[in-house]
Amino acid sequence: MVQLTPRAIDLHAHFLPERYRASALAHGQSHPDGMPALPEWSAAAAVSMMDDVGIAAAALSISSPGVAFLGSPAERAALARAVNEDGASAVAAYPDRFGLLASLPLPDVDAALAEIDYAFGQLNADGVGLHTHYRGVYLGDERLDPLMAALDARSALVTIHPVSPCGWEAVSFGRPRPVVEFLFDTTRAVINLALSGVLDRYPAIRWVVPHTGAALPALADRVDRIYSWISPPAPAVDLIAALGRLHYDLAGTPLPRALPALLGLASPSQLVYGSDYPFTPAPQVRQLAEVIAATDVLDDEAKAATLHGNARRLLPRLAREVVV
Repeated sequence: MVQLTPRAIDLHAHFLPERYRASALAHGQSHPDGMPALPEWSAAAAVSMMDDVGIAAAALSISSPGVAFLGSPAERAALARAVNEDGASAVAAYPDRFGLLASLPLPDVDAALAEIDYAFGQLNADGVGLHTHYRGVYLGDERLDPLMAALDARSALVTIHPVSPCGWEAVSFGRPRPVVEFLFDTTRAVINLALSGVLDRYPAIRWVVPHTGAALPALADRVDRIYSWISPPAPAVDLIAALGRLHYDLAGTPLPRALPALLGLASPSQLVYGSDYPFTPAPQVRQLAEVIAATDVLDDEAKAATLHGNARRLLPRLAREVVV
């Protein structure tokens, strides 16, 4: 049985505490984003999977659709608070295995700022999990600048996760959105973060882009060159340099093609491991991990950095607890 070596730190892992799962099911989220089901999750089952695959620790976040399925700002704020408290309880039960990436009740910026203060100040969250957009307000929108400033002031670790894009009904052709549309929405949001200047104005935020950079490796040069030609005046943004500073998780299918393409945009020092559990079921997590363990696209030093070393720098609290 092949295990990840060194034992990985997982920066793309999800949790569905009971209060969140019950609310999601009560509001029609039994097949989120066209998925076949809303998966079950328990801390014990997650730890068992981690032991099997060779994952030392995982930073827990809420996947799509987050709390956006709730109609009122007050309901979204209450559920985000419940999610974060339940995540903190999981961390307290398994302090050496879990970290918490707090959920925010966006697009209500004031409520999100209050939740940042609570999550970091009271729950000792390890970072924040953001989604590509919140009811059409995409990352990079100037309305989110106060949030970006607050995250920058904390040098926060911030992971990005896609949700179904605006207008998905017309472009997904009835297929589950994680198949294609998630990758394009990630690309859309990250390009907007860069071209809007957010990545340059708030340089202390430590971003993690999911799914091996989505379509960014294929589109980065096109956007960098053509945008300045057709949208003068050209933005004072070095897009390639900005994207090269971000971190990228390997959740999903990084091999055989996506990872080699990403290495043309970002160095191995920017790569981290991601399982996408439980939306990727445990047997598939193992299969994908075995592919990463066997690849020669990364040499031994780069593979060790990807699985463990790079995440240690991003998540120092949890890294102190990890035994490699």
